[in-house]
Amino acid sequence: MDGQRPDPDQLLAVIREQESQAKRGRLKIFFGACAGVGKTYAMLAAARMAKEQGADVLIGVVETHGRAETQALVNGLDQLPLKQVDYKDRLLTEFDIDGALVRKPGLILIDELAHSNLAGSRHPKRWQDVEELLQSGIDVWSTMNVQHLESLNDIVGGITGIRVWETVPDHVFDSADEVVIVDLPPDDLLQRLREGKVYMAHQAEHAVQNFFRKGNLIALRELALRRTADRVDNEMLHYRQNGAVQPVWGTRDSLLACIGPGERAEKTVRSTARLAAQLDVPWHAVYVETPALQRLPDDARRRVLRTLKLAQELGAHISTLAGQDIADTLVKYARQHNLSKVVLGRDDSKRRSPWKRMLADRIGELGTDLDVVQIALPAVQRTHTQSTSSRSEKRVAWPAYAMSAAICLATVLIATPLSHVFELTNIVMLFLLAVVIVAVRYGRGPAVLAAFLSVGSFDFFFVPPRFSLAISDIQYLVTFGVMLVVALVIGQMTAGLTYQARVAQRREDRIRALYEMSRDLSAALMIEQVAEIGTRFLNAQFSARSALLVADDNDKLQISMPPNDAPEVDSAIAQWSFDRVEAAGFGTDTLPGSPTLYLPLSAPMRVRGVLAVQPRDTTRLAVPEQRRLLDTCASLLAISLERIHYIHVAQDTTIQMESERLRNSLLAAISHDLRTPLAAMVGLAETLILTKPVLTGEHIEIAHAIRESAQRMSTLVNNLLDMARLESGAIHLNLQWQPVEEVVGSSLRAARPALGTRAVQVALPEDLPLVNIDAVLIERILVNLLENASKYTPPEKPIRIGAAATDDTVELWVDDYGPGIPQGQNEAIFSKFERGKKENAEPGAGLGLAISRAIAKAHGGNVHGVTRPDGGARFTLCLQRGEPPVIEPLSDLPDEGQS
Repeated sequence: MDGQRPDPDQLLAVIREQESQAKRGRLKIFFGACAGVGKTYAMLAAARMAKEQGADVLIGVVETHGRAETQALVNGLDQLPLKQVDYKDRLLTEFDIDGALVRKPGLILIDELAHSNLAGSRHPKRWQDVEELLQSGIDVWSTMNVQHLESLNDIVGGITGIRVWETVPDHVFDSADEVVIVDLPPDDLLQRLREGKVYMAHQAEHAVQNFFRKGNLIALRELALRRTADRVDNEMLHYRQNGAVQPVWGTRDSLLACIGPGERAEKTVRSTARLAAQLDVPWHAVYVETPALQRLPDDARRRVLRTLKLAQELGAHISTLAGQDIADTLVKYARQHNLSKVVLGRDDSKRRSPWKRMLADRIGELGTDLDVVQIALPAVQRTHTQSTSSRSEKRVAWPAYAMSAAICLATVLIATPLSHVFELTNIVMLFLLAVVIVAVRYGRGPAVLAAFLSVGSFDFFFVPPRFSLAISDIQYLVTFGVMLVVALVIGQMTAGLTYQARVAQRREDRIRALYEMSRDLSAALMIEQVAEIGTRFLNAQFSARSALLVADDNDKLQISMPPNDAPEVDSAIAQWSFDRVEAAGFGTDTLPGSPTLYLPLSAPMRVRGVLAVQPRDTTRLAVPEQRRLLDTCASLLAISLERIHYIHVAQDTTIQMESERLRNSLLAAISHDLRTPLAAMVGLAETLILTKPVLTGEHIEIAHAIRESAQRMSTLVNNLLDMARLESGAIHLNLQWQPVEEVVGSSLRAARPALGTRAVQVALPEDLPLVNIDAVLIERILVNLLENASKYTPPEKPIRIGAAATDDTVELWVDDYGPGIPQGQNEAIFSKFERGKKENAEPGAGLGLAISRAIAKAHGGNVHGVTRPDGGARFTLCLQRGEPPVIEPLSDLPDEGQS
């Protein structure tokens, strides 16, 4: 019954998982092959039934796409108002997660799980909104198509020729509490398309010719059904593990390949891979490492590692298991993963050892619910080199056996003077103690030798007649037999337990080293610290030199703090490993002649760099558990680098936000304090000019200079105030339908002082439509653009104003004949306090263009600048074109006397 008892740690983990799930909402996904199969309809129909049963149902966001039958299901259900988001100067609607959290319904419907939220939303993806709702204890129902699964996105793109960029991570789909497959045969779906129940008539015909071809629909349907079946299979495995179910359920064929240390294990792997491909089933490959197998020479251990790698390349899930008994460990693994067929090479050990039971027989006896498949293995062709290698592997460690004999001799010397004091039964205990000492110190082989030597020495030196192997009393034969058996058993058990203790100690050392490394990495705040921690760990555990190569913003690798004892790093190999996300160099299939191993540091979000490791002892990396330890180290380093990256991003963002807030507050405060004295200075300068007697000569020039400087400073202060108001959102637009010609005319009058006598050429089409604008602010944009043009255009050159209307926009532009926009600064010049040339004699603070763009964006438009091919710059104001109100002609109005 002990084998049927559940694992206490597993039961504790189940209890903890159930406690966390009790506080979390439940996610239900309506899953389909493509659009139009009825996912939203099925979700709404189920929601209406839930509401009739008393559930608190709320529609968060549902896309009906104009389908009347879907809209009919929406009616009668509570709907959460959508949030308006200003996106690219347009007001769009988005799901209001804050409103949902405040409302906190029992169940909320969130359509299109793969949707990407607008910029400025709390989360970039809708599935992240759903995750927050679930964490708040709200149940969520959602919909998605198979092409939106991240792992299948490229497959669907290859089938349909259309790549979908909105995806959902597989772990979100796999962690859903329930998945409802909404299926529709391809012919029925195509009929729905023709009837206009999926898209409008003109869209349906185009869709049938492209994405909705029957072959595409069949392939997508198969993917959806297979992916759902995989998820159900995972749910079944989870239930079996939580419920401590022992027998294998034959719900799906699956294979388990058993790998041994022999040279013929590759045949088992390849045969299992072919069998799995023929049956189209998943398969696992495992290697069970018993205490006896842990004594294998390095060549055999490297062979096991190569065989496991081959199995992984052929599509297997590989594992290395530790156990006392191979058959028992394999049966437990097969039951844990619900693997119904065990595949192993045909065992010929019975031919060599008649008393040894075959592994297949033991698996069949322990696992009566398992099918055992034996693969015929080729005969071993033993060459001279192999024979020599085999003899060298079996060569005994003679010093250990010599010490075993010496300890037995020492026991005889110690026991001889005590033979007159102790009974022979106590003398036997001394020899058994010697066997235990040999087993603990030198292992199993020397302990067996000590057992036989102890029995022989006891008979020869202490059993009458002494100094003879003859036996005077037949009862001593029983003593010898029991003594030999006890000595052998004690020696075997002691040697085995001692070896297992050493193995456990090494594993504990590795775990402790990983823990210490994780603890140190969690406190690291700089990349140099991560590099130093990784170097220290690799040197201690692998006696290896290492270097950490971190990717910069251009995905080029840079060595971070190269150590004094740096390895030989080939930048080309390292960059290849980074780009391909594959290991390269020593011990791999890519440039194995390199003395350095390159491991890509793959973090959850992206590859962060490459770890270069050059072992001083190459055999250290050939051991499977050592290679797993190295991979774990690389994963920890990658996660630490990603954590540091996002710490820096958060710090930079916080500093930038605080700096911007401080600058705006400072500018607003200074502007308010300077406005009054500047207005007074302008007034005093004008008064000074008008005083009697009239100023003449040098005095009148000084008065005019004071007035112009004060006016320029006043303009700068007004610009600062306007910029602060625009960024704080304090300016409200007075939108009215205005003709473009009037705005251009008023702008020219306002800019006349800055233009002076400079010629301005205006070319406006007669059919320009009305625009819905705040005329005062748009005039401000044009004045700024005209003043900017007057600064850089030579006096003899004109400034030109033009306009044009498109289907969606109305564009106004101002051309000058200045030096143009500096190369690469087409966007930078619209930043605050940014000027075309840093050293410039022209007055200004670099705010005019920034204010112009801010005003344009407040209108839903934009301002951009380019350098014209014939010289000079063109700044274009783009405004949205709307539908002006219809004004009825006077002839259609009723007469005053009509009722």
